[in-house]
Amino acid sequence: MSELVVGALIVDSQDRVFLQQRAADRELFPGCWDVVGGHVEAHESPLAALRREIAEETGWRLDRVLRQVAEGTWEAGGVVRTEVDYVVEVAGDLTAPRLEWHKHPRYAWFGPADLPPLDDSVRRSGSAFIRDAVRAAHDWLARTPAHHRKDISDSM
Repeated sequence: MSELVVGALIVDSQDRVFLQQRAADRELFPGCWDVVGGHVEAHESPLAALRREIAEETGWRLDRVLRQVAEGTWEAGGVVRTEVDYVVEVAGDLTAPRLEWHKHPRYAWFGPADLPPLDDSVRRSGSAFIRDAVRAAHDWLARTPAHHRKDISDSM
């Protein structure tokens, strides 16, 4: 059986994607760049989990879910996880996330030209999933004008 994980590729007004760097002492993927997200609890829908994780990890509020851009299965610590990542917009001060600093000591906004640091995460984790999800988000954002981006949360 697989655990369900959701990830939020949070975008700003410049179509950059927010990522946070995992602390070097984290058990899973130490020092790697990661999206906001986590496990869907037994009582939650994926949408409710996205809302909760965004609030817990950044202090922001989920505004719109725009697109599912990645889905994959990965294993760590003997547990298989199915991760589904979404491009989302949030409300709040995007210049001042309230990170869990002991878990994520650094954050950055990544545009399409800013992805080389993610290659180091690929080397560290052995997985290109996050880098590929960020690329997929940028590809979709480049193809989809802002006025055509619709909230899909009703279909989740």
